Amino acid sequence: MKKIVFSALITIGCATINAQEIDTAKSPLTFSGYIETYYSYDFGNPDNHVRPGFIYSHNKHNELNLNLGLAKVNYAKDNVRGNLAIMTGTYAEYNLVAEQDLLKNVFEANIGVKISSKHNLWVDAGIMPTHIGFESAIGKDCQTLTRSILADNSPYYEAGVKIGYTSPSEKWYLAAIYLNGWQRIQKIDGNQTPAFGTQIMYKPSGKTTLNWSTFIGNEQPDADRKWRYFNNIYGQFQFSEKTNLTAGFDIGAQQTVNGSSHYDVWYSPVLILQHQPTAKTQIGVRGEYYQDKQGVIIATGAKNGLKTYGFSTNFDYLVSDNVMFRIEARNLSSKDDVFLKDGNPTNSNTFLTTSLAISF
Repeated sequence: MKKIVFSALITIGCATINAQEIDTAKSPLTFSGYIETYYSYDFGNPDNHVRPGFIYSHNKHNELNLNLGLAKVNYAKDNVRGNLAIMTGTYAEYNLVAEQDLLKNVFEANIGVKISSKHNLWVDAGIMPTHIGFESAIGKDCQTLTRSILADNSPYYEAGVKIGYTSPSEKWYLAAIYLNGWQRIQKIDGNQTPAFGTQIMYKPSGKTTLNWSTFIGNEQPDADRKWRYFNNIYGQFQFSEKTNLTAGFDIGAQQTVNGSSHYDVWYSPVLILQHQPTAKTQIGVRGEYYQDKQGVIIATGAKNGLKTYGFSTNFDYLVSDNVMFRIEARNLSSKDDVFLKDGNPTNSNTFLTTSLAISF
């Protein structure tokens, strides 16, 4: 905020008057942007240059590409706020493939109104970032270059209306959301079922964040309705100025058939440790496991579905305050042959990825 300051001292008789500091009006609009380019080499060497089907970010093999290019405008004034962000890149191409053409390049479009003069209570409606998980599409905000399996296979975005409350101490955040569905702007034909989400976030100190998010809904036409129940739990811990840890666990259950009391279950634990050796370098290590035996989220056709361990390590170099270069090595190993290497089934997949990102 630009300030015009008058420091003159005016004396009239025995009285001394200090001129007041005068602030120019602050614009309610803020503009920002983000660009992340990447190159990934998959040692499975897919002919179509597309990595395994359950990977949606940084998923093109052996070609320099754009993961996410984003331009955003934010409006905030008094008790009203709004966000509009337009995007392009392979993230948009593969994550919004089911949406209408005019919506495939919308990263965010929402309006918020503060509904209480005494409490920090807001209602937001539109297309919003998901309330689920600790990883986002914006790579600079994540501890690792690529997204974990649980992040790529749970919602990145959502469409609906949310009521959110932040406590006076800012230690608690509570939200309830009415949704169009599981990462959906456009509902499925024949589906009139509402979906719901909740979020409870607790920050007991500046070094610890604890979160529990849920989803309840149906992702089938109403005639074949299967209720889905999902929980996302994570904790983020800042051990020191240089070292932090994220521990996450997703678990979901979906009815086997319409009206059944039996459920197909999937789950995924993940641990990510990040250390900053110097002011300009960061090292990240990740371990993860994803099990979806019945193929609710990831259908493989294999006898045991997807039972996959993953390990990765990445090195980050902060070129400047707003530019980051990253390189990551990652391996996925499954119980069954769910990957391909030179066109032949295999149970392992190894790949290297680099990225260069700028935010402004």
